[in-house]
Amino acid sequence: MRDGFIRTAAATPKIKVADPVHNRETICRIIEEYEKKGAELLVFPELCLSGYTCNDLFQQEILLEQVKEELKNLVDFTKGRKMLLFAGLPWEHEGKLYNVAAAMQDGRILGLVPKQNIPNYGEFYEVRHFAAGSREVSEVDVLGQTVPFGGNLLFSCRNLKGLVVGCELCEDVWVMDPPSTALAKAGATVIVNLSASNE
Repeated sequence: MRDGFIRTAAATPKIKVADPVHNRETICRIIEEYEKKGAELLVFPELCLSGYTCNDLFQQEILLEQVKEELKNLVDFTKGRKMLLFAGLPWEHEGKLYNVAAAMQDGRILGLVPKQNIPNYGEFYEVRHFAAGSREVSEVDVLGQTVPFGGNLLFSCRNLKGLVVGCELCEDVWVMDPPSTALAKAGATVIVNLSASNE
């Protein structure tokens, strides 16, 4: 932080549908690029580890397992890096599939934020695959780590007083009472929104 400001960035990697290995490798290259540019907060699109348009492939266990493996590899890649990252992926919890943003930094997952408002109009057909997330926070096991899961998560920085980051996903911003309103009232000074990937 310099003079009360941090350098933030949003990146849209050129991903491949249902190819988490390629997508994670591309994301890692972008992280390196933006780290050199001094970014301290970097946001990737929703479902960028899998691709947004997987459709019924979201029901395939092999895809979900590969996404988990590449999430682990991505988290490992962040070890020693101070940058706060948000990346989107499908996440299965208690028999339901959620469209989530994973917040990560320095080899740790800080939390999973589920999309709360699932579109089901025009070209959007997410209700077929995803459950709506709750604002209520619970705990889930992610790669052997207990992680908070829910919409009311705030990510604060011990070293940068005044930096409190809230997160929502795409459609969440367009509803009458977006999650960002509650997050701002709870103290968020920066709101990130993960919008759809390019595939």
